[in-house]
Amino acid sequence: MDERIIQFKAGHPIPEWDLRHRLSINEPVSSECKDSATIFRINSTYMDVTDQPFRERHWQAGTVIYTILVLGLILASMVKIHLRPLPSDSTTLSIIYLIAIAGFIEFARLAFKYGRDEFFALKRRPIRFNRREKKIYAIRHRRFFSKPGEGDITWEVPWNDKTIFCIHRRIVRSRHIFHIRHYEVDQNGNVIRAFAIGRTWEEDECLTGLLSQWNYWCWYMNHGPADLPKPLLFFKEKENALESFLFCLYSFGMRASAASRIAMMPFILLMTSHRLIALWTCRDPIWPDAVNTVSVIDSNDPFDEPSGSTPIGWAETAHALDRNEYPEGDKKEMENWSGEKDPIANALLWAEDIPPTIHQPRKSPHER
Repeated sequence: MDERIIQFKAGHPIPEWDLRHRLSINEPVSSECKDSATIFRINSTYMDVTDQPFRERHWQAGTVIYTILVLGLILASMVKIHLRPLPSDSTTLSIIYLIAIAGFIEFARLAFKYGRDEFFALKRRPIRFNRREKKIYAIRHRRFFSKPGEGDITWEVPWNDKTIFCIHRRIVRSRHIFHIRHYEVDQNGNVIRAFAIGRTWEEDECLTGLLSQWNYWCWYMNHGPADLPKPLLFFKEKENALESFLFCLYSFGMRASAASRIAMMPFILLMTSHRLIALWTCRDPIWPDAVNTVSVIDSNDPFDEPSGSTPIGWAETAHALDRNEYPEGDKKEMENWSGEKDPIANALLWAEDIPPTIHQPRKSPHER
């Protein structure tokens, strides 16, 4: 579920469930550390991570496209009514006009609200973890009229104990949808702004991926890239048509059978067209000079990835995995973790209304 749809309420307190599930930047939240497909690049200075809508932007793009089509139909109907009035009295005709105009205004509002960051915007909105500056820089919106060096609209977030990161939960069709969200609040504790990092996870058991992903980002910021497991894959910063197709294919299940994929192929191709149309109308993001200045990479940085033979994108990584040239599901154990050892049991505890205390393991729901 897109973070632009699951919106925060500015001027209101952080949702109680989110605040009870606040994430620590200094203590691990599970026994594992691994990436679950959120990374553009890593080096000793910074790590570029996806924003939450990145992987599934074709859904939002498709919704906006069809909203625009509805706008066209309403407009065409209004023109037809005007040129060839219906055989009815003026009162009925006025009501029809009012309904059509109200519908046009509402659909236009929705198209602008959900399409402003999808079309004629940015191909990606990277979130940069800068470990040297101990800050996160997040590109949020395209800046159309910028001064030299100003770049796109970028938010700056300090990496310290006062900064608030939470697990956000949404219930969609009786399913729990989760993502990691940063909240900025005023002196009264009311939300000023917020954004989601990485991706979404569905169902309580999948919180294993969210928690190990948070460990991954924290390990990088606190210890650097030296002992960091390899990401699941590095996303391409220059996405081509094949990558767009694979994004749409895998959004219907990473391990779906060949038969189900063939059956869904017309819909997958349609979704691919939505993603490509959105990308073709957008440009690459531009970091402000102030961010570029503190993001200089050492030319001899041994941790600058992807580089050399490292695969980039879904297709290259899949082929590298088949050739055993890239590790699959690389991860590390958190040695100082003293909570629930079983990742799934730990995830189920976090999914409860009150998450587990990190240093005091609790019984899992299966043991109660």
